[in-house]
Amino acid sequence: MPEVIFILVILILLVIITNIKIVPQANSYVVERLGAFHSCWDVGPHFKIPFIEKIAKKVSIKEQVVDFPPQPVITKDNVTMQIDTVVYYQITDPKMYAYGVEHPMSAIENLTATTLRNIIGDLELDETLTSRELVNTKMRSILDEATDPWGIKINRVELKNILPPREIQDAMEKQMKAERERREAILKAEGEKKSAILVAEGEKESKILAAEAEKEAAIKKAEGQAEAILKVQQATAEGLKMLNEAAPTDAVLTLRSLEALKDVADGQATKIIIPSEIQGIAGLATSVKEILSDK
Repeated sequence: MPEVIFILVILILLVIITNIKIVPQANSYVVERLGAFHSCWDVGPHFKIPFIEKIAKKVSIKEQVVDFPPQPVITKDNVTMQIDTVVYYQITDPKMYAYGVEHPMSAIENLTATTLRNIIGDLELDETLTSRELVNTKMRSILDEATDPWGIKINRVELKNILPPREIQDAMEKQMKAERERREAILKAEGEKKSAILVAEGEKESKILAAEAEKEAAIKKAEGQAEAILKVQQATAEGLKMLNEAAPTDAVLTLRSLEALKDVADGQATKIIIPSEIQGIAGLATSVKEILSDK
């Protein structure tokens, strides 16, 4: 009898221990009692009544990411493309998530595909390629509203890849290449234009500077000549002044006149007219010379 009691105690302890559940962080357990929803266990230890309660679903309430495979979509201008999407979602109501829809991820994938086709169907190819943000915003709004009854919140939706047909990709690459070549030609032409302008401006500045230099040289030369003439005139005036102050005789003046005539002739004149007064002085000088020689 004691052995049976011991065994029963051990079994009861095992049942109690095995029915103590600890909910980890960022998780929630959906608990059913006798087949009906009873409660949602949050973080911490909980005790489950054996054979009456059961954990129907373990739910992670962390933000999760799901990458759906590429979906074929047709644009407004009848271009078929492959687009894959990435959805960031979070479970906000474990009860609604557990009982709202069967296979929630499959439901979200199908809903994403149909929503994407509807949005892209209203856009042309160029608009699709340049309106990612618009498509992302519309899809997030539509998916968030549709998944709200399932206890799921859609935080973000991103178009991961947009793959047009091969021939359209080739045409787009050619167009981009032509655009790059056009921009390169424009930049080259603008560079040559600026270079020509700079060269012309440099030549203009050079000519202006040369003209100004010639002008300055001419001015300096004229100023030098004027200063030289002024100096000569001043010297002449000083000589005349000194001559007047010395009160020279007629003979001295006549000799100075002869010296002046010598300078005037300078070996170049063929005929010189000498005043009579100077001729007389010259004759007198000759007579004096002869007398002195006889002695």
